[in-house]
Amino acid sequence: MGKTTLPRPQDALPGRPEPMPIAPRHFVLDAPLHPSISLPLAIAWFGLGCFWGAERKFWQHKGIFSTAVGYQGGFTPNPTYREVCSGQTAHVEVVQVVWDASVVTYAELLQVFWENHDPTQGMRQGGDIGTQYRSVLYCATEDQQTQALASRERYQQALAAAGHGRITTDIAMAPTFYFAEDYHQQYLAKNPGGYCGLGGTGVGCPAGLAM
Repeated sequence: MGKTTLPRPQDALPGRPEPMPIAPRHFVLDAPLHPSISLPLAIAWFGLGCFWGAERKFWQHKGIFSTAVGYQGGFTPNPTYREVCSGQTAHVEVVQVVWDASVVTYAELLQVFWENHDPTQGMRQGGDIGTQYRSVLYCATEDQQTQALASRERYQQALAAAGHGRITTDIAMAPTFYFAEDYHQQYLAKNPGGYCGLGGTGVGCPAGLAM
C-alpha cells in the first residue's frame, strides 16, 4: 500500500484505547487544551498539511481561545505520529481551533485555511507527501458545513481564474479527534527554528468568499 492510498478499515492499524497524554494548557495562550465549548466559544478542525505551521497560523489570529494538533478522519483509535505517517491509519493531520465567536467568525477562519495551503494537491502539500497531508475541513455544526461547502465553490472560481486545478478538500461533519503527542502541541513555539511547510497558492480569498 502506497503512502498516497487510503487503507480499507480492515487493513488499518489497531491503535489503542488510551488517549495521548498532553499538557493541560496551551504553551502560548495559556488556555486549556480540553476547553468546555459553550457560547461565545466555537470549535472546528482544519487540515492543511503539516500541523506544526498550521497550528501557529491559527493561534496567531485574533479571537483564538485555544488550538491543538491531532489526527482525524481515519480508522485507528489514538494513533501515534509514526503510525499516522505510515499511511496505515487513514488519519489526516489537523488543527483543532477554539475561538471566541464574538471576536472572529468561522468565515474568517476559512479565509486563513484557504489562503495558507494549496487545496488542489490531493494527498500532499508541497514536498510533504502522504494521506496525512490531504486537505480537509471537519465541521462541528451543520451551519459550519454549509459555509464550508459554499466557500469551497467560491474559492474554486478564484483558483480557476488564476489557472489552478480542482480543489480536493474533503468537507464533512467532524469524526473523532485524537490529540497528537505532547511534543507536537504548539511545536513551533517550543522549537522556533522548526520546520514549517505552510504555503498557499497566492490566490486571495476575501472574507466574502467564505460567507
